[in-house]
Amino acid sequence: MNSSSRSFFSSIIAWFDSEAVTGNRGQGIAWLRVIPFILLHLACLAVFWVGYSNAALIAMLAAYALRMFAITGFYHRYFSHKTFKARIWVESVFAFIGAASAQRGPLWWAAHHRKHHRYSDTEKDLHSPRHGFLKSHMAWFLNYDAFGTDYEVIRDFAKRPFLRWLNRFDIIAPAALAAFMYALGAALERFAPASGTSGPQMLVWGFVLSTVLLFHVTVSINSVAHVWGSRRFETGDDSRNNSLLALLTFGEGWHNNHHHYPNSTRQGFRWWELDMTFLALWGMQLMGLTWDLKPVPAHLKTSQP
Repeated sequence: MNSSSRSFFSSIIAWFDSEAVTGNRGQGIAWLRVIPFILLHLACLAVFWVGYSNAALIAMLAAYALRMFAITGFYHRYFSHKTFKARIWVESVFAFIGAASAQRGPLWWAAHHRKHHRYSDTEKDLHSPRHGFLKSHMAWFLNYDAFGTDYEVIRDFAKRPFLRWLNRFDIIAPAALAAFMYALGAALERFAPASGTSGPQMLVWGFVLSTVLLFHVTVSINSVAHVWGSRRFETGDDSRNNSLLALLTFGEGWHNNHHHYPNSTRQGFRWWELDMTFLALWGMQLMGLTWDLKPVPAHLKTSQP
């Protein structure tokens, strides 16, 4: 088998095992490896075939909200920044839900994010809009040099066997969600026909549309929130506070706040800066599921307008 054939088959295997291909081939989009990503976007057109129902819309919104919280609360504020503590089983559950977002595994995500803060809006920041808006939004995600997980950056959580497994086989969680949505739609079609839904419809709305929407809203923090919005703090990068993104991402849009002080669990520093992720984590703390939520320092709540 020649080298091109080996490269082809290794790229296909990497759809299922993210560590099947080692090494770094530098810049450039890895077209074979991103075929599932492209197909997922094309599958959105199936909405014109499967139609609409209230049940499908509710499933889409629920899948979006639950996975957005898993990304913002756990992928970001827990795995990336360690701004609170959680029980191991809670960590594992939300790591799996976050992986169902099809945004790769928790260790990959957190390692890249830690590097983003280390090199924010410099040459080494893979998703800075200074290198191009489209690249910061999603092209970086598709490059050869972005696929690997730098376990040295995430050594603290890389010790967890379940997280290592989930990070390596990151296709399992989204595939499980897709199967669940199809089964749910098929069950409703059979046992609750008044719902007006079906397996294919629930798959398209509850998985495909919600996953694509979730992806683009999430990565807008890398692109939009470094271009448009207000700057309360001088951070040395281009981070912005964007109230619309804060609403859509459950609090992540207070991005300039976050870049100024990333050690706080709460990213909305003012009382009026709604941060639904923080409120959910605070509620989980009342139930004993999380604890040691790191506060916003008092002087940051009043030091700037």
